[in-house]
Amino acid sequence: MSPGVYAASGLFVCFEGGEGSGKSTQSVALRDRLVELGRDVVLTFEPGDTEVGRKVREIVLSPETGELADETEALLYAADKAEHLRRVVRPGLARGAVVITDRYVDSLLAYQGGGRALDFDRLEQMVRWATGDLRPHLTVLLDLDPAAGFGRFAERDRIEGEPLEFHQRVRDSFLALADADPEHYLVLDARAEVEDIAAAVRKRVEELLR
Repeated sequence: MSPGVYAASGLFVCFEGGEGSGKSTQSVALRDRLVELGRDVVLTFEPGDTEVGRKVREIVLSPETGELADETEALLYAADKAEHLRRVVRPGLARGAVVITDRYVDSLLAYQGGGRALDFDRLEQMVRWATGDLRPHLTVLLDLDPAAGFGRFAERDRIEGEPLEFHQRVRDSFLALADADPEHYLVLDARAEVEDIAAAVRKRVEELLR
């Protein structure tokens, strides 16, 4: 597999992690800080931040969907990413913005490759093709024991409702991805204080912007 492609303009930052790890909170905090600094920022998420993506999100996350073939689920997530990249991520980067996304390719690799135990190499080949192999300049991994994450929300969607063992495999996969490319990852303990996490993220991102 190739080392990936990094956008020549803009800055691409991704937040990853398991359920209840605080990705949305930290994404917003980073956006707010960068706007204060006068930066053009695009705050987005997967799945669902395009018209097509919203339909995909309903299918893959609604408990009413019931069982899906694991391969079907992976292909649906990849379709969302392909659309998201072309409609939201690339246009933002092209104009020089900081694009912050809550989830990206690593989520598919961790949930479908680790959680569902699909063939990782074939899965990665498919999702890298769907996204043109575009990699974030920085991926912030908010690491959290799945047992602790479950206590952070009252209702569970179709993926959140998977057993603890599934989510442990997901966590292990996220950590393995970060270990394989430490230059482009910032791994933080999601149990830390919200402001402490935000400060560590700001420091790393501001270094990249300089």
